Amino acid sequence: MTALLVRRIAVALAVALCATSGFAANVVSVKEKVELSVPPDKAWDLIKDFDSWHTWHPMVASTEIISGKGNTRGTVRILTTKDGARITETLVHYQPKIFSYTYRITDSPLPVTDYASTISVKAAKSGSVVTWSSHFKAKEGTPDAEAAKVMRGIYTAGLGNLKEKLK
Repeated sequence: MTALLVRRIAVALAVALCATSGFAANVVSVKEKVELSVPPDKAWDLIKDFDSWHTWHPMVASTEIISGKGNTRGTVRILTTKDGARITETLVHYQPKIFSYTYRITDSPLPVTDYASTISVKAAKSGSVVTWSSHFKAKEGTPDAEAAKVMRGIYTAGLGNLKEKLK
């Protein structure tokens, strides 16, 4: 066998192994929106601070910054839920001029891995629309649909509470 043929066989076997052993996990996307009757800047004022989720999300008991300074890239926070779970997240992008930020979960009991999410506010006929979207992989042993359902539940709880707070 030539070296090229051996290399091709090795590559083909590696690809087949990854595809059958779960290494090629699906990327799952979730997106939820809520329309609000307030202007975008008022909606943004409530959700803009990376360290104040406990003021608007009904599942979050506290937000603690453990590294960095609030709304700056690289800031790390720990969200503690009302049932005691702790979720560590890092701020990736913060864009106040366009009312948007992106963060990653780095450690959590949630059924997701490789999680990145963006929250943004835009103008709408009704006033504004807040969009919360993410992409992630389901943790091993968790079906994609179940991971998506959990994350969708978190988003709808938060967005629904925003609507109540901003009537």
